[in-house]
Amino acid sequence: MQLKEICRFLESKYPLQLQESYDNAGLIYGHTLTEIKSILVTLDVTEDIVDEAIELNCNLIIAHHPIVFKGLKKINGKNYVERVVEKCIQNGIALYAIHTNLDNHYQGVNARISAKLNLINCKILKPMEDLLYKLEVYVPMSHLEQVDQAILNAGAGQIGNYTECHFRTAGKGTFTPTGSAQPHIGSLHKRELVDEYKVEYLVESFRLPLVLEAMQEAHPYEEVAFHVLATQNKHQNRGAGMIGELIEPMDTLSFLKQIKETFQCGIIKHTPIVKDQVQRIALCGGAGSFLLSDAKGAKADIYITSDFKYHEFFDAENKIVIADIGHYESEQYTSELLAEQLMENFPNFAVRLTKLNTNPVNYL
Repeated sequence: MQLKEICRFLESKYPLQLQESYDNAGLIYGHTLTEIKSILVTLDVTEDIVDEAIELNCNLIIAHHPIVFKGLKKINGKNYVERVVEKCIQNGIALYAIHTNLDNHYQGVNARISAKLNLINCKILKPMEDLLYKLEVYVPMSHLEQVDQAILNAGAGQIGNYTECHFRTAGKGTFTPTGSAQPHIGSLHKRELVDEYKVEYLVESFRLPLVLEAMQEAHPYEEVAFHVLATQNKHQNRGAGMIGELIEPMDTLSFLKQIKETFQCGIIKHTPIVKDQVQRIALCGGAGSFLLSDAKGAKADIYITSDFKYHEFFDAENKIVIADIGHYESEQYTSELLAEQLMENFPNFAVRLTKLNTNPVNYL
């Protein structure tokens, strides 16, 4: 199997356009026509991980965290990043990162954490903005199904858990072909009156070029009348963090102990237990202090994440319990998620989950 097929699958499910501006997700090293023997999935890429890939005869490493975050100006083996990249080049091992585009997906990192905690009624904590457009296109009734299906197949009309969504309005369209026009309906210099539908769809920004291309190809008119309008709608299935509920309220200390066991935490740093019981749970894999105000605004009882700084704990203001469980601990099941997705879609292909713990933090 060529590397490009694996990249295409990952990027169709977790589009690179969902990554944050500071990120470096995608193919970091490798040639798309390379024949991949097998894949090693990991949270981080370290020298030990590369050695494991060599031992297992894997020539592709898929990691959550990009090994190259900032541009490399030199590769002299002076630090672990340079040594990892150099060893991968020498051994023909491709490197792929799937980071904040997986964080910002409703079936990504935070969904897996929620599943481990058996949460229900889960939704994105902070939905993304400026991601949705409205497409309006005018279609003759005779070609409605043809154009509609092409637009839907290209990825338009998805709202939450619903697909094939559109709104249509019947009306009359008029036009007069002039000059060198070659109209599908009507004659030159004669005004035409046609039964048409105005059809409206929501489209994600990164899908818009393909949707418009599909619309143009399927539409019978030489000149297609359409509008693309920016919306202020928040995308409920794209964004940071997640909030859900326990089936029944739970004693707060018991819940913290459950978290510690489930995520194998060396320690949990938490704010004062201001609530005897918790039920509404906010969470974010990795560094999530930026979502504290959203967790409080959503009336969460507890916020589970990592990498809070000392002074940021005060921001709980006795309204919520912050539980900092550790960066690695919160994201460790990401590798499991990716391996499952790859094995499900490439059942006859060797996908291996690393046996190494890459957590650089230790506890006494």
